[in-house]
Amino acid sequence: MASRRDFLSQGLRLTAAGLVAVPLIDAHAARGVQSDETGAAPPPDLFDAQVVDLDFWVKPRTLSVVRPQSGERTSVLYWKDGQVIDSAYQELCHILRDVNGKASMAIDPKLLETLWASQAFVARYGLDKPLEILSGYRTPASNSRLREQGIPAARQSLHMSGKAADVRIAGLTEEVLGGLVRSFRQGGVGFYYRSGPRGGWIHADTGLNRTWKG
Repeated sequence: MASRRDFLSQGLRLTAAGLVAVPLIDAHAARGVQSDETGAAPPPDLFDAQVVDLDFWVKPRTLSVVRPQSGERTSVLYWKDGQVIDSAYQELCHILRDVNGKASMAIDPKLLETLWASQAFVARYGLDKPLEILSGYRTPASNSRLREQGIPAARQSLHMSGKAADVRIAGLTEEVLGGLVRSFRQGGVGFYYRSGPRGGWIHADTGLNRTWKG
């Protein structure tokens, strides 16, 4: 595993290259974190979430999400003391529903864990933003429609079994968010680079560990 010093030098290069879309180093310093001998506060270790300790995984989990398509947003405590809170889980399944097909299904709890962990990890460094859900569960019909329209959608997409979501976090590029999601080692990660004010997105699923660019 790379050392924090390795992350420091890499993080400074990434910031200079524009991969971090907000000044996370400045935000980190503003919270009173001591700087190292270079005079710059250490940037977040965005590329290896394995550095987190056990306390990170046993604390209560609140997931804050927004669904741009429907304008819905919620911030819900869904896991505490080692147990999923059923009413909160049902609310998250609803917000990750197929907005176009108007159908929902049980979302894989492992997927919720990855989404929560990504949001909670960057929040530790001052980037406290809701997770934007661009696509969650898809009915087979909705998935086929996307394919017909030329929109990236695998024929056997894990979206159709509630095991995948397309997401982004304002202020993070696809490279940074995708690198973080990949470091949890919980499944597949797709990097979808797009220009424009909203940028691209990251596909996260609970299938085999793999990566691709779309």
